[in-house]
Amino acid sequence: MESIQRKLVIPGELLGTGRAGHGCFEDNGKVFSKFVGLAEQKNELFFVIPLSGIYNPKRGDGVIGKIEDVVFSKWIVDINSPYQGVLPLSEATEDFIDLTKTELTKYFDYGDLIFAEISSVTKTKNVQLSMMDRKCRKLRGGRLIKVTPAKVPRIIGKAGSMVEMIKDLTGTQIVVGQNGLVWVKGDNEDIAAEAILTIEERSHTQGLTDYIKDMVHNKVQKGE
Repeated sequence: MESIQRKLVIPGELLGTGRAGHGCFEDNGKVFSKFVGLAEQKNELFFVIPLSGIYNPKRGDGVIGKIEDVVFSKWIVDINSPYQGVLPLSEATEDFIDLTKTELTKYFDYGDLIFAEISSVTKTKNVQLSMMDRKCRKLRGGRLIKVTPAKVPRIIGKAGSMVEMIKDLTGTQIVVGQNGLVWVKGDNEDIAAEAILTIEERSHTQGLTDYIKDMVHNKVQKGE
C-alpha cells in the first residue's frame, strides 16, 4: 500500500508496523504517534502532522514579524516563536547608511510588520532574518490573523492553490508566514479572514477546497 488517508490520532496511538517518521516513535517494530495530529503512511513510513504547537524557526522559511526593538545596526523582531529574530542592517537594505546621521526607524519602526526570510538559525536558536529576497517587504495596513503553524501548508495549498483561490475570489492581498501569521488586506478582508480560519478549523476534512470556494463565492456575491 503506497498511502492511506489522513486520520486523526492521539499520543501513543498505534499506527502500524514499519518505520517511524516525523511525529512518531518506534517500539519493537511498531510505530506510535507522538502527538495529537493527522497521521499519514507512505509505503512503510509513518508520520504525524501535529495539530498544534509552537513555531520552530527553520532556515529558508518566510515569516511575518513585528519590530519589537531598534538597537545599534539591527532590529529585534517578534516572529511568533519562543525565539526572537534579529534583522541586521546589512540584511535589511543595500543602501549605505551613516548611523551617525540616519535613524534606523526611517526604514523599520517600532510596531512595523514585515515579511522576511530566515537566513540562518544557530544551534542555540539565534535566528537571523533577511529582507534581501524580492518577496520580502514591509506590510502596511491590513490585519493579522494567527493560526496554528502546522496548518500553514493546508492554508497555502498545493503550489499555493488554496491561498491564490482566496485572493482571486476576494480581491485581497494575502501573505502567509510559515510561523503561523497571515496578513490580509483589501475590501473583503473579513471574508478572506473567515476563509483562512475555516481552513484551519477544517484542515482534516476532505473536499475542503470546494467547500471554501463555494463559501467565499457566496459571501462575496452577497456582499457580506
